[in-house]
Amino acid sequence: GRLPPLSGRVYGRRWLVLLLFSLLSFAQGLVWNTWGPIQNSARLAFGFSGWDIALLVFWGPIGFAPCFFFMWLMDKKGLRVTVLLTSSLVVLGAGLRCVPVSDIEIRKKLIHGGQLLNGLAGPTVMNAAPFLSTTWFSPDERATATAIASLLNSLGSAAAFLVGPLVVPPPNGTAHLVSQSNTQHIKDRIEAMLYAEFGMVSLIFSAALAYFPSRPPFPPSVAAASQRLSYRRSFCRLLSNFRFLMIALAYAIPLGVFSGWSGVLDLILTPIHVSQVDAGWIGFWSIVGGCVVGIAMARFADFIRGMLKFILLLLLSGATLASTWFTLTCLTTVTHLPLTTATLYTSCILLGIFLNSSVPIFFELFVETVYPVPEGISCGVVTFLSNVFMGVLLFFLTFYHTEFSWFNWCLPGSCLLSLLLILCFRESYDRLYLDVVVSV
Repeated sequence: GRLPPLSGRVYGRRWLVLLLFSLLSFAQGLVWNTWGPIQNSARLAFGFSGWDIALLVFWGPIGFAPCFFFMWLMDKKGLRVTVLLTSSLVVLGAGLRCVPVSDIEIRKKLIHGGQLLNGLAGPTVMNAAPFLSTTWFSPDERATATAIASLLNSLGSAAAFLVGPLVVPPPNGTAHLVSQSNTQHIKDRIEAMLYAEFGMVSLIFSAALAYFPSRPPFPPSVAAASQRLSYRRSFCRLLSNFRFLMIALAYAIPLGVFSGWSGVLDLILTPIHVSQVDAGWIGFWSIVGGCVVGIAMARFADFIRGMLKFILLLLLSGATLASTWFTLTCLTTVTHLPLTTATLYTSCILLGIFLNSSVPIFFELFVETVYPVPEGISCGVVTFLSNVFMGVLLFFLTFYHTEFSWFNWCLPGSCLLSLLLILCFRESYDRLYLDVVVSV
């Protein structure tokens, strides 16, 4: 008859819930980053300009405009309603890109519309990971669950770097063919990729519709069962908390700059004679490395609690050094550093590892700092800020897309600023204290 302790009320189905959400997050990232890795092929097949390519990436941060609505929906209606709405937006967006219209201008508008709908799904897949981990997982698994759920979105973007160049040939790869047949062949391969992505997101939506509960029968921890602040009081608490604003900027500035930079990585590397395929592999391994290290760091944080600030200092120091190395390498005529495939691979991969792996650590620190503010609201605010910075950067890119040294210098500058903010930050663990003390 005795109920198990709150920290022991976990259910095996939590891993199924995490898997479904992670697959949705993966698919949204894959669809968002479809065009950057194949921008040269897309220019030939659909007549996209450099402005079009930048705008296709720009729809991601624009989609964060209703971010506060999704925060409210998650807080009031729970995970199931929010996830079903989000997955339906991804399906509609992927389907809109597949509409077979002969008029190329209408087709381009449909593709832009599809990217916008997919961007509207961004607030949930990027914000809900800490809410899901608190709702379903025990305190010694929360950071790991947050890392898996949040980093799978980046892994989807990385998969686009791999899938795109492998499925769609670059224009110079078929230069010996007649121009018209060359264009049609590339267009057919892009069409096949779009249909495959639509089929994948449709399956994920069907699985979530069949089974995705809002919460477990019993909360897995004291923090999960405790009363949270209301929607309005949460925003007042966040805006008046100087420590939260410090780490919010420490997260939003470098991650926003890096997201915009990686989304147009092929565009940046083309002037220094890096092929579309090489740019794809660089982007792929930089994000995959970040996902692997991020999950490992989160697991370490679960075992040794109270070390989040120290981990972030290590990661941001590495990101500052790697981004400076990459930027100086691109200025080889001035710095005379060797510009080789090996140096580009190494610097980009290290940068991706350090920045991507910091995401779940930041999320856990946000929640601990402002508890009892709901996880979806605190993380929603910081990802909204991150997309604002990414949007501003991509907005300038739509006008200044002929020369990229200014874009590259934004990387080390943002990482250094974030490092200084974390150095001045005083950490606290209010949620963890509640779980440990009250459970005992």
